[in-house]
Amino acid sequence: METKKIKVMIADDHSLFRDGLKQLLRMHSGIEITGEAVNGHDLLKKLAETPADVILTDIQMPVMDGAALTREVIRRKMGSRVLALSTLQREEPILKMLEAGALGYVSKTADGEEIIEAIHTVYRSKPYFCKTITEMLTGIVARSYQPPVNPEYSLSEKEKEIMRLICQERTSKEIADRLHLSKRTVEGYRTRIMDKISAKSVAGVIRYAMEKGVYRKPVDSPQPLSAPQRGV
Repeated sequence: METKKIKVMIADDHSLFRDGLKQLLRMHSGIEITGEAVNGHDLLKKLAETPADVILTDIQMPVMDGAALTREVIRRKMGSRVLALSTLQREEPILKMLEAGALGYVSKTADGEEIIEAIHTVYRSKPYFCKTITEMLTGIVARSYQPPVNPEYSLSEKEKEIMRLICQERTSKEIADRLHLSKRTVEGYRTRIMDKISAKSVAGVIRYAMEKGVYRKPVDSPQPLSAPQRGV
């Protein structure tokens, strides 16, 4: 039986990079390129006509940048997962991408194998971050960690336990079995956790868990990693 191909669209205003990326993706039978554009605005038009599973986007683009594109994809409920491909390594634009709802970030200097791995990872709705970004996020946590100051919005011990399991890539069914709860109850906890911490995506939950010390990445984890390990 033929395996379903991952439908990919590319948004990047550098034609040479787009051409190289298309050549790489065409070498993999499990990936199908369904469209490309030079900015987020043009990609949204094409996405409205031809759905895509994964969007590969640069961060800085004219007319509409990667963060704005990501917010629109999520706001319009288009169902695409967004993976940033950029040379930028500054904290502010990368964090804007994650806060907008991007599931991952890979440097344009990454080798082809890592880019393909990242595509497959975010296609499964799991976050993927290259080593450089993982180290950057860890540094942010180390500088900015403070205990919660408003007990009204603090998480219960049960919510913290479930958050840690989410960071360990556990599904709602696996968490339910482990904690002897119903799947519906666990999904209710997930929703309540995201509401409490104002997270709009899995990446937001992971970032909060690391910043507040709810979850610590295992020190002996292999790289490349997400922040923490790839997935929810």
